[in-house]
Amino acid sequence: MHPPGADTVLVRHGDLNTKSNTVKRRMVNALCENLEALLEDRSIPGRVEEGWNRPLVRTDESHVEEAAETAADAFGVVSTSPALSVTPEKQAILEALAETAEVHYDGGAFAIDARRANKNVPFTSHDIATEGGTAVWEAVEDEFEPEVDLDEPDLSFGVEVRDEEAYVYVDRVDGPGGLPLGSQAPMVAMISGGIDSPVAAYEAMKRGSPVIPVYVDLGDYGGIDHEARAMETVRTLSRYATDFDMRVYRVPGGDTVDLLVETMEEGRMLSLRRFFYRAGEVIAERAGAYGIVTGEAVGQKSSQTARNLAVTSRATDLPIHRPLLTRDKQEIVAMAREIGTYTDSTIDAGCNRVAPDRAETNARLERLLEIEPDDLLERAEEAATNAELVEP
Repeated sequence: MHPPGADTVLVRHGDLNTKSNTVKRRMVNALCENLEALLEDRSIPGRVEEGWNRPLVRTDESHVEEAAETAADAFGVVSTSPALSVTPEKQAILEALAETAEVHYDGGAFAIDARRANKNVPFTSHDIATEGGTAVWEAVEDEFEPEVDLDEPDLSFGVEVRDEEAYVYVDRVDGPGGLPLGSQAPMVAMISGGIDSPVAAYEAMKRGSPVIPVYVDLGDYGGIDHEARAMETVRTLSRYATDFDMRVYRVPGGDTVDLLVETMEEGRMLSLRRFFYRAGEVIAERAGAYGIVTGEAVGQKSSQTARNLAVTSRATDLPIHRPLLTRDKQEIVAMAREIGTYTDSTIDAGCNRVAPDRAETNARLERLLEIEPDDLLERAEEAATNAELVEP
């Protein structure tokens, strides 16, 4: 929904405003570059203007809602609004409000949400709120009896007055928030193709870190469907990172999985995770990444008890980032649905067949080192060295 003649998308960011001017300028630059890349990738015409507190997307009315939806996919964006730009004069604003009301206000209660960043104009936010309310009322009173509700309106008319322009809007599209992608160092993301790992990768991206996807081929315990699922989730994630390399490092792990199944009952899944982490560390060194991202949550699986996480984490010197550490499964599923990775994550994972009958929940590193293959971590290093970089 947009005002008639809407030609601009307001882009709002949040965490960027807490930064120093130097850091904020760098992050706004990154955000605008990402906005341009998203618009280009989705073939939406628009020009991004780098405002200090309000980056703008200039487009035409036929594409303004698409542009707002697209801009709301950019990490660092709190919300967007398709808006009509007018001169920062009271009469122009009131006329825009009246015209918007004639098109979109057809009953219920309304409110005017007016904000004035330009303190030099000869009117206040309160003036716009009160006189704008009158303009909206008079625009529709012949059709129905309007109502005003400042707390819970059915329709809110937004006005922002800035130095060169004022903007009128009636809709707000929520964004992910966070920081612009590329404003933090990259990290390796272990992608299993399950529900959790793509959500964890998304959360790392939301905090500004590009991710380098790593998929471990489980051989006979994985198969075509297992790999296809992982690749499809990466393709979905890449829609949010169109200006970044999202090719996948495919690590051959089938021989090691076979060995673990043949030789280990106790601690098998923990050793497998240790294999994953060491492989991720080697890929990180190769790709210039500074951490490993996983989809683990405390207690969600037997291998993810607090004690077991401490044991498996010892396989790498890199920090292991677990964005979902305290999330309930229902929360993770809801997030997967929201970002679009859920459907491709619901085929049974091959690693479920790797798990032994009896799960280990309270491992000790000393005991695990006694029973796992002596060359496990060397195997992981060799496998990662032989990893193939593939398009998802």
